[in-house]
Amino acid sequence: MATAKTTVKKAPAKKVAKKAVAKKTVKKVAKAKAGTFAVIATGGKQYLVRTGDIIQVEKLDGEFKAGDTISFDQVLLIDDGATTVIGTPAIAGKKVSASFVEAGRGQKIDVIQYKQKSRYYKKKGHRQPFMKFKIGDIA
Repeated sequence: MATAKTTVKKAPAKKVAKKAVAKKTVKKVAKAKAGTFAVIATGGKQYLVRTGDIIQVEKLDGEFKAGDTISFDQVLLIDDGATTVIGTPAIAGKKVSASFVEAGRGQKIDVIQYKQKSRYYKKKGHRQPFMKFKIGDIA
């Protein structure tokens, strides 16, 4: 008796997943290219900002009320879609203005010190203060 064998080939799942990831990254890059953006430095960190973004930065000195404006003058890079200007280290004369939204404290982080066999145990908590700003004009 002769039996007929049929084989079904399935597409590997890894190749399908890679194609889906590639499409997502292309969309993200396309969104990143749209509009003017800048890279600013404050609080020892760098932030990529666009007009209308709300960023959360380290707490700044001084008293702020909702709606107060501040300008970040440590602008490291500006891209308007056609040209890119890179500072060395900052771009002279360029500023990013923002309005104050709110101040607060972040999630609690537990800091534990422990030494085995000596009954030594310390637990401390910390909440990092932050400020939120809404980006206005990039000039």
